[in-house]
Amino acid sequence: MMPADAALQIEVPCPRETIAALRAGQQVLLSGRVYTARDAAHARLLQAAKAGKEPPVPLEGEVIYYCGPTPAPPGHPIGSCGPTSAARMDPYLELTLSLGVVATIGKGNRSVQARRTIVQYKSAYLVAVGGTGALLAQRVTAARVVAYEDLGPEAIYELTLDRMPLLVAYDAAGGTIFAGEEPLQEGGQGGG
Repeated sequence: MMPADAALQIEVPCPRETIAALRAGQQVLLSGRVYTARDAAHARLLQAAKAGKEPPVPLEGEVIYYCGPTPAPPGHPIGSCGPTSAARMDPYLELTLSLGVVATIGKGNRSVQARRTIVQYKSAYLVAVGGTGALLAQRVTAARVVAYEDLGPEAIYELTLDRMPLLVAYDAAGGTIFAGEEPLQEGGQGGG
């Protein structure tokens, strides 16, 4: 990891152009509002879209954090909030990006199709270190459920971040940080 002062500081929501300029391997410190969503919330977003309904929260310029936070201990806005394996959300990626999401956060690599979708939408996939949920929770200054409360930890939470350290894993140009994966070629072709 680079020293914190070498990382690019990004405030969300943000324009797609800001995200499209990121490159694989770059460290970012993310601040501002993000929404959490995992499998169950994504399934509901898809169901709503198929029924012609708007998403329950505005997604234009937003970032989705694949996370299922634990209950907040006394005096804290949130409990542990580590990243979920992103590949589980690959079937929903095109939907969320088409709704205006500019980046996603999770852990682990993703399918070639997900990588092509990231390139197509000029998006980025950011990774947080798995197993650091308690440490990452220290970067959350506020948290509240904003949709699908009945899903418990899989509800959509709105989190306010203060310089959460992340790494650009896949970028809008097809770059990757994962060993064994070839960068995608122009137009989203090629790769693993």
